[in-house]
Amino acid sequence: MGQAHSFHSSVLREYDIRGVVGETLSAADANAVGRAFATLAARRGAGRRICVGYDGRLSSPELERALVAGLAAGGVEVLRVGLGPTPMLYFAVHHLDADGGVMVTGSHNPPDQNGFKFMMGKGPFFGADIVELGRVAAAGADTGGEGKVAERPVFDAYVARLARDYAGDRPLKVAWDAGNGAAGEAMARLVERLPGTHILLNETIDGTFPAHHPDPTVVENLAQIIAAVNGEGCDLGIAFDGDGDRIGVIDERGRVLWGDQLLAILAADVLRRRPGATIIADVKASQVLFDEIERLGGVPLMWRTGHSLVKSKMMETGSPLAGEMSGHIFFADGYYGFDDALYAAVRLLSIVARSDQSLGAMRDRLPAVVNTPELRFACPEERKVAVVDEVRGRLRAAGAEVNDIDGVRVTTADGWWLLRASNTQAVLVARCEASDATALDRLKADLAAQLEASGVEPPPF
Repeated sequence: MGQAHSFHSSVLREYDIRGVVGETLSAADANAVGRAFATLAARRGAGRRICVGYDGRLSSPELERALVAGLAAGGVEVLRVGLGPTPMLYFAVHHLDADGGVMVTGSHNPPDQNGFKFMMGKGPFFGADIVELGRVAAAGADTGGEGKVAERPVFDAYVARLARDYAGDRPLKVAWDAGNGAAGEAMARLVERLPGTHILLNETIDGTFPAHHPDPTVVENLAQIIAAVNGEGCDLGIAFDGDGDRIGVIDERGRVLWGDQLLAILAADVLRRRPGATIIADVKASQVLFDEIERLGGVPLMWRTGHSLVKSKMMETGSPLAGEMSGHIFFADGYYGFDDALYAAVRLLSIVARSDQSLGAMRDRLPAVVNTPELRFACPEERKVAVVDEVRGRLRAAGAEVNDIDGVRVTTADGWWLLRASNTQAVLVARCEASDATALDRLKADLAAQLEASGVEPPPF
């Protein structure tokens, strides 16, 4: 047996490992992650060839080296694919026919944080898997003898694969913002292969994120690209998060397309070729999306929030397309089924460049609704799940129409509201949607009353 190692209690998350470098996460942790992952791969018969990539954070090279050393100590053949976005690591596992992968990334978290995302075989590794990884490390991971380490860069192959599926009929003018994240270099190389005019913002990978925080779901982070779209007369704008697995989209009028609006446009294209297909969206998505999928001849499936959960459900159902409000878009239609924002951008550009309509006109075809943003508010870790259970129980007793696939989503004559416990933080998450402002006020009042009944202060709506 190897040396036992205990992780800080806060770093083992539902979908990945994340911590503050130098406080809750260290190179020793990275080494232990490598040894424990190698042990689990061996025990599960997953194989011994593991890809490793890393993002542009200042701490990532050191953590990558320690991770590689840990994997090698576990007897693994490590394939180092280099610096790039998380989807490039996922691509490498398929392209090199590896047996799994580990990505060193802090995603869109602040610059002082970092962590790890995983694949085991060709599928996600999360939830109970990460708990087990922690147990294996604490018990002393096996040392399977010295493994091998090889440099296997896939950057050029990845960019070529992205560009291969572009299929547009007219040149577009596009603004791009990588937010100085790990997608920057791939974005710059990709647009060299695309027709049209491309305006690049913050394409230089810089782990201090000097321009703005790399999270395209926050409107403040999109100010620069909105200004570029408006100022340059672009057809659209595309932004990425810190590790390139989430997309933000701006139409030609400088308006944000949220994840469900984007998925509706992508679904129309997929369903033309694959009528009757199942399209998956998370529980936070608009009812407009689910209705639109049905109108287009698809089968809408509402599922739990979380990129690993969605990927697993896609594999189970054979769904060709899925998405989340957070901007994770998953294509199994002609691609591998993982969340790749650069690939989603290529597919979106293809749709716009084949259409005589603008992106904004496609957006405006969808029925107009009013809704709250995603509301996140503190709730003690030991209470957050219980609160949702209490609310569900009261609603069921009152005969309400409740979907409990992920928290409680309540449908009324006014619209719907959602309450769920975050998988990763001590917070509750809520959202409301209605046909008009008056109906929305009634939904917010219903939600507030339920929270108060469980002793929780409602968020400021």
